[in-house]
Amino acid sequence: MTAPLDLLVLGNAIVDVMARTDEAFLVRESVHKGAMQLIDEARAEHLFGVMGPATVISGGSGANTAVGAALLGARAGFVGKVRDDELGRLFAHDLNATGVQFGVAPAAEGPATARCFVLVTPDGERTMNTYLGACQGLTAADVDAEVVKSARHVYLEGYLWDPPAAKEAFRKAVQIAHGAGNKVALTLSDAFCVDRYRDEFIGLIRDGSLDILFANIHELKSLYQTADADAALAALRQETGLLGVVTRSEEGALVVSGTETRSVPASPVREVVDTTGAGDLFAAGFLAGLARGLDHADCARLGAVAAAEIISHLGARPQADLKALAAEAGL
Repeated sequence: MTAPLDLLVLGNAIVDVMARTDEAFLVRESVHKGAMQLIDEARAEHLFGVMGPATVISGGSGANTAVGAALLGARAGFVGKVRDDELGRLFAHDLNATGVQFGVAPAAEGPATARCFVLVTPDGERTMNTYLGACQGLTAADVDAEVVKSARHVYLEGYLWDPPAAKEAFRKAVQIAHGAGNKVALTLSDAFCVDRYRDEFIGLIRDGSLDILFANIHELKSLYQTADADAALAALRQETGLLGVVTRSEEGALVVSGTETRSVPASPVREVVDTTGAGDLFAAGFLAGLARGLDHADCARLGAVAAAEIISHLGARPQADLKALAAEAGL
C-alpha cells in the first residue's frame, strides 16, 4: 500500500546557483530582469564563469513548494528527474532530509542535473537563467499511478510544460488524480512561460483539468492578455469551477471563487533580501492549509507567513521554523 499524501508535486528538479549582482551585470549579459529564460549548456558554463561568488542550494519551483508544505506538517511527495551525478544526489538528499518523498529513479546517462543561475540585485529581485538538463528526461513512465491516487492534491509546475515529454507526465497525473477523486492545481510559474503556452494553459483551465490555479498578478495579466489587473481578475471569475489564488507582492493575495473574492494582506517582513521562491512558499502554505482543513482565507494567510520567511534571506528553502511562525500568527 502507498502511504497517503496531502500533496504530490510534479516539477523540474533543479539546483539553484545563486549570486548577488547589480543592474549593470544584467544589461551586460543581456538578461531580462525579473524573468526566467531557458539557456543551453554552453550559456550555463559562461554564466557560471562570470557571475562571481555563488551559493549552491537545491531548488526548483515545485520542489520548493513540496519542501515548504512538508515543513508545515503536510505529507508531501515530489516527481522530477535528475541525473545520477553530484548535483542530482545533492537534490535527492535535500528533499528526503526535509521529509519529502522522492522515489523517481535518476538518469544513468544523458544531460547533467538541471541548474538555475539566480542573479539577485540589491532590490531583492531575482533573475533566473535555467539549464533544464536532465529535467527534460521526465516522462509519463516516471509517474507512479498508485502514488498519484494517494495524493489529495496534485500540484503541477507551469515550467514543466517546457519539456515535451513532461507534458505527457502532466496529463497522466491529471487523469489519474481526477479518476481517484483528488484535486489538481497548477502554478503559472512565470509571465514569459504564460506567453509561450497561453492557449494550452487556458485549455487546461476550461477542459476541467484544473481545480486550483496559482498565479501572481503579472502572470494573470499575461494569461488574459491585458495590462489591467481588474480586467484579468474579472476574466478569472468567469472560469467555471476554478479556485484562483492570486499573489500581489506587498499588496497581499486574493482568493477568487466565482463571484466571491477574498483579500488577505501580506505578512510583514523586516527586509526583502531575495524574492526567489516567494510564490513557491506561498503555494506551500496555502496547500498545507488545505490539508489541515483551513478555510481559503486562512490558507492564504498561512501562505503569506511562509512567503515572508523566504524573502527575508537568500535562497528558496526555509531557514526558520515555519510551524512556529504559523503558530505565532495564530494559524
